[in-house]
Amino acid sequence: MDLVRGRQGKNLDPMGDFERLQNEINNLFNFDYQGNRGLFDRPASPPVDVIEKAESLVIRCDMPGIRKEDLDLSLARNVLTIKGEKKPEEGNDDAKKYRNETWSGVFQRTIALPDSVDPNKVEADLHDGVLEIAIAKREEVKPRHINVKVS
Repeated sequence: MDLVRGRQGKNLDPMGDFERLQNEINNLFNFDYQGNRGLFDRPASPPVDVIEKAESLVIRCDMPGIRKEDLDLSLARNVLTIKGEKKPEEGNDDAKKYRNETWSGVFQRTIALPDSVDPNKVEADLHDGVLEIAIAKREEVKPRHINVKVS
């Protein structure tokens, strides 16, 4: 008596079994990533860090392999939009890839900023594959040091 249903005459294929299990789970929840992409859904987008400092708000975005010419930054109504395109590497087409985890294509990230930032004081720098955007805070919200007089 068999306790586990097996496939007669087939070799064991653990990776195939994991893929089959993943497909069954995706079908169970009706996840169809290829067909259900919305306007803002992207298969891959660069990760973003938002850091608040005393004088500014700093946004860091990992952009390996992306050139300055392929980036478009805009700031409107306290919404920062980072658009770009990572072009695929040109290489030998007859080479066999064993693993391909890098991505290419068009991406867009939209970040809502607080009212405390000054949209007229923005600096952006792309260095070593990291885009750093510094947006100064408005003068009225920056911390001020108040001297106390003794009388």
